[in-house]
Amino acid sequence: MSLRWLVEAGWFAALLYQLAVIAAALVHRKRRDPPLGSAPFVSVLKPLHGPDPHGEQALRSHLQQDYPAYEVLFGLRSLQSSFRNWLEGFVRSYGLGRARLILAEPSLANQKVGVLAELARHARGEIFVVNDSDIEVHQGYLREVVAPLGDPTVGLVTCLYRGMSDHFPGKFEALGIATDFAPGVLVAPFVGVREFGLGATLAFRRETLERIGGFEAIGDYLADDYQLARRIRQAGYRIHLSRTVVTTWLGGQSWREVWRHQLRWHRTIRACKGLGYAGLVVTQATFWSIVAAWAGQWFAAALLLTVRVLAGLTVGLGVLECSITRRYWYLMPLRDLFGMLVWLGGWLVKRVEWRGEELAIDSEGRILGRIPLAARVNPEARNR
Repeated sequence: MSLRWLVEAGWFAALLYQLAVIAAALVHRKRRDPPLGSAPFVSVLKPLHGPDPHGEQALRSHLQQDYPAYEVLFGLRSLQSSFRNWLEGFVRSYGLGRARLILAEPSLANQKVGVLAELARHARGEIFVVNDSDIEVHQGYLREVVAPLGDPTVGLVTCLYRGMSDHFPGKFEALGIATDFAPGVLVAPFVGVREFGLGATLAFRRETLERIGGFEAIGDYLADDYQLARRIRQAGYRIHLSRTVVTTWLGGQSWREVWRHQLRWHRTIRACKGLGYAGLVVTQATFWSIVAAWAGQWFAAALLLTVRVLAGLTVGLGVLECSITRRYWYLMPLRDLFGMLVWLGGWLVKRVEWRGEELAIDSEGRILGRIPLAARVNPEARNR
């Protein structure tokens, strides 16, 4: 295999991928979610760990929904903390009919899933809506994500998200979500990948969860959202990607924090995709543009880079309406190169940092063990 052939093959694959992104984004924009028919009682399950950026704003958005009958259950692991005291006051301000705080002592390897299992035992709804603690939603959110479940063939509804941050490293990460990650989600069904679920929203029936073995069935995995979607898909249901877009507030105060977050993300993706993770190299258009330029193919390099930026704008602006994409779109090539480094790092790491702990995971994404980061710095803390 000659070097020229390798360059041309990589360039052409990357170009096809970016064109597929544009096509997938246009198809997604034309789709319409079904209107809400009946309005079953909904339980929103929110596992919390501690304060998030704009956390009160995000939590409050779930309690101001234009939906007839629902409850929001907040789950917390910490028995004694200032955050618990604040959260108790927050819940009381809405009354026990709308919001409840559940204290959990999770026994599953993935403690977030352990909290969800406890919340499910207290929930009254026939529909569960789960999303991450830092997700902010608009007023019609519940109507929009519950409506597709009126189709009995749909087992799970999920949706895309845009990132926001008060810090530039976090904005840089948000640019990657809008112009790199979201395009991959939109293209996935084009290549036969239909078992995806995003932590930004997972809406499903209680009976469907029970059919797949409850939250306990996915309690050993780090990528709980993917595993939930995978099992629901294996049970014979369809996954519906809603037109709804929610907002996630990223920390990202430092580049180290962004690097750790992205590395955990990519290590999780590798566990889910297996050897398919290698195929993500074709999504690295800026890398292949540089390779083409190095080989003297300047027109090919310029064409690919132009199409890549157009694809990012089509998703970031046309689908997500992401203000960070609108402001920092010209940084896409730089963000791509950062993403390439993270992709390479995803091959190397066996441990990831998450919520103040270092987790060891196996090749399929199961959590094998955990060490508090404080104990890693001070080994004596392990025995305390």
